Amino acid sequence: MTADDQHFLDVLAEYSQDIRKFTGNIFDASDRHFQSVAGYIKRSVPEGWLPEYARPAPPPPQREVSGAYIDRLQEWVSRNRALTAAVVAFLATGGVLLWRERNKSRRKRRARRASNGARKEVVVLAGPPTSPLIKSLSLDLERRGFIVYIVCADMEEEQLVHGESRADVRPLHLDVADVLGTRDAMERFTNMLLKPHVAFAGASPHNLHFRGLVLVPDLIYPSGPIETIGPELYSDALNAKVLNTIAVTQAFLPTVSEFKARVLMCTPSIVASLQPPFHSVETAVVSALQGFTASLRGELGTLGIDVCQFKLGTFDCSHVGSKQHLQTTAGPNTVAWPATTRKLYASNFVNHSRVAQTRGLLTANSTGSPLRELHNAVFDALTQRRPRRVWRVGRGSATYDFVGNWVPGGLVGWMMGVKRVSLDEAKTEPQLEDAAQSWEKVGMAV
Repeated sequence: MTADDQHFLDVLAEYSQDIRKFTGNIFDASDRHFQSVAGYIKRSVPEGWLPEYARPAPPPPQREVSGAYIDRLQEWVSRNRALTAAVVAFLATGGVLLWRERNKSRRKRRARRASNGARKEVVVLAGPPTSPLIKSLSLDLERRGFIVYIVCADMEEEQLVHGESRADVRPLHLDVADVLGTRDAMERFTNMLLKPHVAFAGASPHNLHFRGLVLVPDLIYPSGPIETIGPELYSDALNAKVLNTIAVTQAFLPTVSEFKARVLMCTPSIVASLQPPFHSVETAVVSALQGFTASLRGELGTLGIDVCQFKLGTFDCSHVGSKQHLQTTAGPNTVAWPATTRKLYASNFVNHSRVAQTRGLLTANSTGSPLRELHNAVFDALTQRRPRRVWRVGRGSATYDFVGNWVPGGLVGWMMGVKRVSLDEAKTEPQLEDAAQSWEKVGMAV
């Protein structure tokens, strides 16, 4: 092929490309024109001339920005300013409280130590060593870095404390019935705090600091009608729970004043708040302890010493021992009551116990709050700069305190299953039963 032929073929190829491009543009423009004409015809034809599938789909509705909703919300807020302020305050307060409680539960609680790393904070627990609360508190405070002393009245209690096998959980022998022995024991305890202490060989000496006295009286009380509770039971309860607590506090007051230590009083609160029938012993004892605590707070307050009262609810002590409720767990046997007393009070006592057990107040199988709540509260009361005067800890402590203060007593009794008893029906033929029981007692005595 010559050069002229090749040049002719190249010219034809260029023309063919231009022709294809031109025809393609014409066809595309025609398609767009016919499509626009068809769409115009479909939109212009009256409704009913064309089926729905032949009509073009309507354009999607433009969703306007929620300006109307915002305007409506602003209008509602302007009309209900008080309600809006209350809702905002409630949400803000609830958020702050939840945030604080979450931080409290997460933060580490550890006792301060000496410069050489040894323990220096001392806490004294005054209560029966067999109590699950005393055992749990002693182990928890020791784990947090305190030196814990448990007040013991005899050698048997000291052996129980030594049985824990914790070097920093120690017994403190203090028999308040022996005045001279108590004085000597407190002098030895105070001298031990004041004397420089060497934790280990080669360590620099440091002084111990008495952080606080935690009073946990025995929390088990008898229950039943006043007629069936003898004076000796009242005497034992007052001596063991009130007078013994007061005597221990009096023995520690000089040391408490010298070291500015804090005093914590732990008492049950559910029965004391509701003040139901058949719990006269617990109501009287707790009221006496609360009055003593209030007076003690007023006296030590003049010295700048804090006194905190713990109103306890129910706790789950399953990991310490058996599940034990902090209120009354058993009552007198109604069969042993006199016939007249049984007719007057037995039905109400049984109903009251049944209702209380179903609501988890007086049963040993109820699930209470974890003991960690009590541990954290005791630590905070011992270490906070300005602790609260009253601490409500445990399941039901705050709720029943509110119910006892604001709900009428008659309504509380009705809620606890107490009903009015007709004296005419109760007194039908009780004399023969009483006489028979009296003759049986006389026969047994003879």
